[in-house]
Amino acid sequence: MAAADLPEPDRIEGAPHPRETRRLFGHDAAESAFLNAFTSGRLHHGWLITGPKGVGKATLAWRIARFLLATPPDDGGMFAAPPPESMDIPTDAPVARRMLQLAEPRLFLLRRGANDKETALSADIRVDEVRKMKSFFALSAADGGRRVAIIDAADDLNTGAANALLKLLEEPPADVTFLVVAHQPHRLLPTIRSRCRELRLTALPPEPLARALEQAGGAVDPDDVQALGELAGGSVGEAFRLTNLDGLKTYAGLIQLFTTLPRLDRSRALTLAETGAGKGSEERFDLIVTLLDLFLARLARAGTLRQLPPEAARGEGDLFARLVPTEQAARGWADLAQTLSLRARRGKAVNLDPAALLMDSLLKIDETAGQLAQK
Repeated sequence: MAAADLPEPDRIEGAPHPRETRRLFGHDAAESAFLNAFTSGRLHHGWLITGPKGVGKATLAWRIARFLLATPPDDGGMFAAPPPESMDIPTDAPVARRMLQLAEPRLFLLRRGANDKETALSADIRVDEVRKMKSFFALSAADGGRRVAIIDAADDLNTGAANALLKLLEEPPADVTFLVVAHQPHRLLPTIRSRCRELRLTALPPEPLARALEQAGGAVDPDDVQALGELAGGSVGEAFRLTNLDGLKTYAGLIQLFTTLPRLDRSRALTLAETGAGKGSEERFDLIVTLLDLFLARLARAGTLRQLPPEAARGEGDLFARLVPTEQAARGWADLAQTLSLRARRGKAVNLDPAALLMDSLLKIDETAGQLAQK
């Protein structure tokens, strides 16, 4: 496989790439913060865009890059254009068209590249990729004007690449703005964080999430908006995956199955477990493990806070009220949540039978329900 044929590492399969996404929903405060810095002449050279996966960080980075490269600098003359009031750039603008084709000469996209054999994507961003970015800005300096680098995502930087990026942030090339996307900023070098101004994005509420999902080509029934928001955790990427894999229906099935706890209906449990096994069922396996994780986390949280969350499936509230009558029970479910999904995914990594792994998880939940019912 040639490197050009590899999938884009920063694209969710089946969804538009962030550079193709025109609107950003639910993050007006972050946009305003950047625009205010721009119009006041306090544009920092490094911006760290943080938040949960799938909430729109990369979309914001591409939106900022498009704005910076398409907006002429203010020369201070009396005929200068008034300060921009938004970061909207027309789709037919030359810069927008070039960026869509990854052909903008003043933009560098730093992301995971091909491995040494060019047979698959590298597991991380390597130092050679950062060196290419440094050379790119050295060669493009004669062109003049603003230049932009998008790093998506900084979480993928290996140690050498992170140190190389830090040097660029410490001594940035002239007129370059670095847009650093990070899902878990606390894992980055503290010195990288300190060289950037942070734009923190939060989980999307249900309504903006539904609109963003529709823009990405997904669809959600109006009656399911609240449930999807609960299970997706405010992430458009996760909402896209849930809708594509019938995640809401699967979670509703789990809730119905768990109404039989602590005497789990093993026949129904086995049927569910077998849907995550077999050739081509890797996504289904991962979905079920994720939903089991969500179930346990929501259950433990409801018991700890003594407050039921909005239902993500019919009957969930009654089930939670029965399974976590005390804070002691909530701690028991929380303890299980910390180990169950890790156990299943480790087993899958060493090629254990997926159906057996899922059945084992369901039986562990049943066992815990029985133990807590006796206390």
